[in-house]
Amino acid sequence: MPELPDLTVVADALHASLSGRPIRSAEAPGPLAVRGTPAELAALVGQRVESIRRRGKFLLLALERDEIACNPMLTGRFQLAAPGDRLPTKTAFVLGLGGRVGGPPRDAAPWTRDADWLPAPDATPELRYRDPTQMGKIYLRPSGVTRPVPGLGGSEQGPDADDPALTLDAWRERIKRHPGELKNLLRNQEFVAGIGNAYSDEILHAARLLPFRKRSSLAAEEVDALYLSTRATLANAIEVLRLRVPPTFEKQVRDFLAVHDKGGQACPRCGTRVTEVRAGGFITSFCRGCQR
Repeated sequence: MPELPDLTVVADALHASLSGRPIRSAEAPGPLAVRGTPAELAALVGQRVESIRRRGKFLLLALERDEIACNPMLTGRFQLAAPGDRLPTKTAFVLGLGGRVGGPPRDAAPWTRDADWLPAPDATPELRYRDPTQMGKIYLRPSGVTRPVPGLGGSEQGPDADDPALTLDAWRERIKRHPGELKNLLRNQEFVAGIGNAYSDEILHAARLLPFRKRSSLAAEEVDALYLSTRATLANAIEVLRLRVPPTFEKQVRDFLAVHDKGGQACPRCGTRVTEVRAGGFITSFCRGCQR
C-alpha cells in the first residue's frame, strides 16, 4: 500500500516531470477504476497540468480547469513512461503529455533538479496508473461538478503526519481525542493523514511501543516519543526512497524497514526474533524484546 513516504516521492517526481505540460490524450483501459464520464475524460485533453501534490494517501493533479484525485489504496501504482513503452497489464488510466517551454517548475523539490530521469522539455511522457485489483480509484473532478471523493473530505482527514503545522503541542491535543490501540490510532486518517500498515509498525518500533497498547495507557513522555518517532521515521524513509525509487516510480521499496513484514528475523535493535501477527489480511510486525 503506498503510504506517505512513497507518495511524497512520487508526487515530487511527477510534479517536476509533468507540470506545465498539456494533456494530449486521456484513456481509461480499466474503466472500473475511473470515476467520471467518457465526456469528462475527453475534456481533460488540452488542459495544462498546473501541479501534482500529495494529500494523505491521495495524489492530486491540478489542471487548468479541472482536477484529478487518485487513491491507489492497496495495489495501485504510478508509472512515468515514454510513448511506445510496453503498457503493463491491468493499467487503468493513462495521460499522454506534450512538451513544455523551459524546464521543471520553480517550486520543484530540490532533490529532483537535474535528475537524469526527468523528461526533456520536448519529450511527450505518459503518466500511467496500474492496479491489478482495481481497488484504487481515479476521480475526475470537473470544474463546477460536485463529486465527493471518499476519504478526502475536510472532516475525514487530519493534518498530514509530516505537516510542519503539526507541532508537538498540536499532536498532544489531537491524540487526546482518539482512543484505542496505537497501531489503529496511527492508521486513522482522521487523526493524522498518510500513515498505513507498514509505517505504523515502523513508527511504533522506533518509539519502543507495542502496537496493541491503548492510547490511554501512554505516559506523557510516551506521547512525545510517538510524535518524534513519527516525524523521524517518515523523514528517514523519504530520504531512502528518493535514492532508490527513481525512475521506476511504480516500484515499492520496503526492504530497508526495521520490522514490518520481517517476522522471524532478528530485531535490528535488540536481536529478539520479530513477532508477526496476521489479522484481516494485514500484517502487524513488532519486537517483544524492546517494545513495551
